[in-house]
Amino acid sequence: MKIFNSLFLLFLGTAIVACGNDHEDESSEYSLEITGEKTEFQLGESIQARVNSSDNNKIDSVVYFLHDQRLKKTSASESLNHTFENEKLGKWDLTAKLYSEGTVKEVAKQLTLFNNVAPKSYTYEVINSYPHATDAYTQGLEFYKDELYESTGHYGKSSLRKVDLETGEVQRSISIPASFFAEGITILNDKIYQLTWKEGEGFIYDVDTFEKIDSFAYNESQEGWGLTNNGEKLFKSDGSEKIWILNSETLAEESFIQTVTHRTISTKLNELEWVEGKIYANTYQKDGVAIINPENGAIEGVINFQGLRDLLGNKDVLDPDNDVLNGIAYNPNTKKLYVTGKDWDTLFEVVIKEN
Repeated sequence: MKIFNSLFLLFLGTAIVACGNDHEDESSEYSLEITGEKTEFQLGESIQARVNSSDNNKIDSVVYFLHDQRLKKTSASESLNHTFENEKLGKWDLTAKLYSEGTVKEVAKQLTLFNNVAPKSYTYEVINSYPHATDAYTQGLEFYKDELYESTGHYGKSSLRKVDLETGEVQRSISIPASFFAEGITILNDKIYQLTWKEGEGFIYDVDTFEKIDSFAYNESQEGWGLTNNGEKLFKSDGSEKIWILNSETLAEESFIQTVTHRTISTKLNELEWVEGKIYANTYQKDGVAIINPENGAIEGVINFQGLRDLLGNKDVLDPDNDVLNGIAYNPNTKKLYVTGKDWDTLFEVVIKEN
């Protein structure tokens, strides 16, 4: 357990503790009571809750929801008894909709749902090393049809590149307007999708020509950090605990997951990569990569990349706070995984091993 605890700190951005905030009907006629006043649960645990009326108002029925997931319909006197099994993890409202004589009212309490298993601990082995441009402040890295693409950041220096893996040579490049700070990329159906940081706008390019063919606005997310896809949907991080799930046709943020372990919620997840059904995510300014279940947000593993920076040829000139590990590329055709960092002079091919 001591080994896990030290690794756990490698990737955590900000640990968020559930506040258990109540937001009940303004009339205070009703209250939602949870047995033991418990507000934190793990998968496999059960919750018991009921609605009380302060002045014996007649309630015909109650329907309970966790966020937008319907849990159960009960009578006025019946309690909710529910075991958490397949729900998305994170901070959600437990809401009771009260049906009474033709009216509908709501009372709610905020819960936090954690995973019931601690993340597995992984390490790495370097298989090969390749040159990487030291002017590449890596924000996104992705293989598409065996070709490597990269997005680099900084205002006035952001770019989109196609890069030769073996030599590090930039084969094609376009500059991003100076008013934009480029962030993560992903490629789907011959289109490159590129995020910007605080500008609330993403760009779409033709993968062959780098011609900009469209742009898209963010919806609820405040910033653009990392981007990946599973062949159907896009997954977008924004620096918070949320990974947004985007419709690949409309780019609308249709839903989200929250990245959660068995006891904390993690933030600052940066560059994303889809690897054999899981999301791999750099944690900004940390040496850990989280392995995330895209269905419920569970952080199922943490890869400890400590020591990788020591293998760089230019480590002595790098800014330790800004020139950090960031950049994960998985080639699904060769099953090979590559990692690098901002302005690093090396791109590493690695294999992941469980501790």
